[in-house]
Amino acid sequence: MQMHAVKVHPSKALLKREDQLAWKIAGVAADKVAVQKDVAEMIVNRIIDNASVAIAAINRKPVVSARAMALGHPRKGGATIFGVPTAKGFSPEWAAWANGTAVRELDMHDTFLAADYSHPGDNIPPILAVAQTMGKSGRDLIRGLATGYEIQIDLVRAICLHEHKVDHIAHLCPSAAAGIGTLLGLKQEVIFQAVQQALHVSVSFRQSRKGEISSWKAFAPAHAGKLAVEAVDRAMRGEGAPSPIYEGEDSVIAWVLSGRTQADKEGRETVYGPDYYQVPLPGLGEAKRAIMDSYTKEHSAEYQSQALIDLAFRMREQVPDTDAIERITIHTSHHTHYVIGTGANDPQKMDPKASRETLDHSIMYIFAVALQDGRWHHVDSYAPRRAGRADTVRLWHRIETREDPEWTRRYHSKDPDELAFGGRVEIVLKDGTRLVDELGVANAHPNGARPFGREDYINKFRILTEGTLSTREANRFLEVVQDLPRLTAGELGLLNVALPAGALAEGKPGIF
Repeated sequence: MQMHAVKVHPSKALLKREDQLAWKIAGVAADKVAVQKDVAEMIVNRIIDNASVAIAAINRKPVVSARAMALGHPRKGGATIFGVPTAKGFSPEWAAWANGTAVRELDMHDTFLAADYSHPGDNIPPILAVAQTMGKSGRDLIRGLATGYEIQIDLVRAICLHEHKVDHIAHLCPSAAAGIGTLLGLKQEVIFQAVQQALHVSVSFRQSRKGEISSWKAFAPAHAGKLAVEAVDRAMRGEGAPSPIYEGEDSVIAWVLSGRTQADKEGRETVYGPDYYQVPLPGLGEAKRAIMDSYTKEHSAEYQSQALIDLAFRMREQVPDTDAIERITIHTSHHTHYVIGTGANDPQKMDPKASRETLDHSIMYIFAVALQDGRWHHVDSYAPRRAGRADTVRLWHRIETREDPEWTRRYHSKDPDELAFGGRVEIVLKDGTRLVDELGVANAHPNGARPFGREDYINKFRILTEGTLSTREANRFLEVVQDLPRLTAGELGLLNVALPAGALAEGKPGIF
């Protein structure tokens, strides 16, 4: 990997395109380096994973709404939409919108955490939709997805959006545009313009994941995917973009991220700091392996709760009665404390009438239910009746989180053996007994007790789609997707998963 210094430059500096991050990203996307076998295998796993969570959410309200919008944009020979018969095609940006919402709704697909957050599987819907529309092969798709994962994860390693309250789709839209560029074999110049356009139109703010969290949490990455498809389309037609989008004096880094001092933002002396960001990217001819550093979810909840759910399962064996608990303190990282813990200062995270989207961002609720039930279910664990149970509310309100510097350090560690997303839990019983245990990574993590392999992805697919898909359709999809490298041009529609006739819920009417 090569490190690239990224900072703000005044317009008079006339920064060469070769020195711009977007140009370097485009260079990685245009590089025709082969995809290594284990990376290709992991891409297959993540396509299975995406289909699992999408079908499990197929008739949830946001997914129904997104699908209804997309159905208004049919296109002969276009992309497929989850649940809809494969013979029907749709405009790729709208298929990306519908499928991206389905994938994101349950918050149960893959994750990568570093300087910022990400769900790199969000790259799959837009890149796959374009691949289907443009008649590409399985190998083309694999190459495109390897790039999408690489660029998003590399940006997440280096550039923190969260500290500026910017939503993480600002890394997703450029990565999806780059992946589509690789898929289509576009020239570096075209990808360069598409990446810049993608970033320019995708900066939004973290209120979508704050307070009363709404269905926009599912729509946001789907919107980024849709914008990426449109950005590439414009660039292919010869249209340009605001440039330099990362380093310009009125750029994203300059005014939204950490490119200027506060004094400068208040209108006084212009001050450009030292190289603020160091972004790693593969060198020319270097394999794109970032997907191997990401990890999927066994449980349907925010990733930073995965290890703590497993820890709750383990600790419940020592707690005969949760009403005997005086208090629970979760010592954890800065991100966990301030995003899904009591450090967020969101009263909604303690409200039994909160939305599902809010509850899956409340580690207090999640730990209480996991401790009581010893299981986690993508529907049952969030049911209003379950959230409102009196003994659960009592326990839930006895839980607090605290930031622990050591867990924050491990959260940001560059050493994969130290990297951790869990915490240390202290349970104090009313009789004074103290129970203490800790877990750094989830069982399903590559360094966990039971790392996910191909059979685990298949099992997750079967569990989440049981009762929704026919056995025949489930078996067909699993057979086809595992043969992905051998799918020829025009066969990628086979990666769709269709429900039986009459099984899809219909959305409310709108404009489309």
